This record gives sequence, structure tokens and C-alpha cells, in this order.
Amino acid sequence: MGILIRLIVNALALYVVPYIISGVHVTGFVEAIVAALILGIVNAVIKPILVLLSLPLEILTLGLFTLVINAVLFYLVAQFGVGLRVDNFWSAFLGALVLSIVSFLLAQLVRPPARA
Repeated sequence: MGILIRLIVNALALYVVPYIISGVHVTGFVEAIVAALILGIVNAVIKPILVLLSLPLEILTLGLFTLVINAVLFYLVAQFGVGLRVDNFWSAFLGALVLSIVSFLLAQLVRPPARA
């Protein structure tokens, strides 16, 4: 999937999250695109470092600590003031979880059909 399509899918997913989680607020679709872009960059750069640093916790929790890392990064991006606002950590936790699920489902919709 192209990077532009992936960005739009993630922005759509981010735009849907406030309708499901009341503690997450997105001001508009353009702001959702910007927040999705920043979230993608943060996930590509900072997330691997955090996963590596928290490797003992990752092993101890069988990888579930990644959900906490996703919530922290989601909350961090909301602090940049790009049209995404999160009320508290639990809203960030649920928002990141819903974002990943909705993003996965939307990506499945736009994925080209497999050739036989």
C-alpha cells in the first residue's frame, strides 16, 4: 500500500476515534492528517527505541507493554497541539487501541485483492 494511501487511512481512523472514545478530540480532517503524519513519524523513530529499552517488561508481559508504549506515544503526539487532544492517559490508551483496530480494518478495505 502506498504511503499516501496509508496516511489517508490512518487519518480517517484517527478522525473516527473521537466518535468512539469520548476523551479524544480531533478538530478537523486536515488536523487529523497532520496528526496521523506526526504519529507515523513518532512510531517509526521513537517506538523502536522505547520497545528496546523496555525489553524486560515486554518479555515479562508477553508483549502487552507495547500497548502502554502506544498510549504514551499517542498522548505525546496530542501534546504537540496539532488538532489532536487527549484528556488523560486512559483516553490515550483506549484511543491508541481503537486507532490501531480501525486503521487495520480500513487498510483491509483498500487493500487490492489477492491474485489467484
